[in-house]
Amino acid sequence: MPLKNHVVQALSGKPDSLVVFLHGYGADGADLLNLADTLKIHLPNTIFMSPDAPNKSTMNPYGYEWFPIPRIDGSSLEDAANKRDEASNQLDLFLNDIKDNTGLPFDRIFLFGFSQGCMMSLHLAPRKHEKIGGVIGIAGMMMQPELLEKEVLQKPPILLVHGDQDDVVPYKELSIAADALEKSEFEVYTLTSKGTGHSIAEDGLRAALKFIKDIL
Repeated sequence: MPLKNHVVQALSGKPDSLVVFLHGYGADGADLLNLADTLKIHLPNTIFMSPDAPNKSTMNPYGYEWFPIPRIDGSSLEDAANKRDEASNQLDLFLNDIKDNTGLPFDRIFLFGFSQGCMMSLHLAPRKHEKIGGVIGIAGMMMQPELLEKEVLQKPPILLVHGDQDDVVPYKELSIAADALEKSEFEVYTLTSKGTGHSIAEDGLRAALKFIKDIL
């Protein structure tokens, strides 16, 4: 089943790029779409999309999850891995479809993931057959970083942002992901969001905007 999508069209009416937001565990696509209100002023030729994850959340009946998290919902590690791979395949198909529907090349498409959406971004982008424009990952982590070097197919530039007061995903995950990416020779940038918990702060959004604009 195709992922339900939320869209903010390019302010100029002449799109030349696309940002895809990937929401966190238990949220939905609309949760991050308000970021487009700030970004579109500085990226007037950019379309913003934010799909709902494919699975209803087991913890929030009104939200969605990309895959279950055993320590939170009591699922098994096997089920979590299977659902992650299924969601990754669905997300890959979603990106292929929007590339075809918009006519925009993959190198003008960015993933912007928060929390579990960051985890999905860092999992899919290096393993996708086509290289996308870049990845912004905020307050997330890399799943199985030890497998990256063996499984990597593409090396898009990546910006990692993490609050040093995050009590949901430990701040140390920033350096774990960055080390794995650097070992596999990615172009990787990091930002510590000082005094920030599990959220997207203004400095992180500014860094994401600069990252996208520099690539475009």
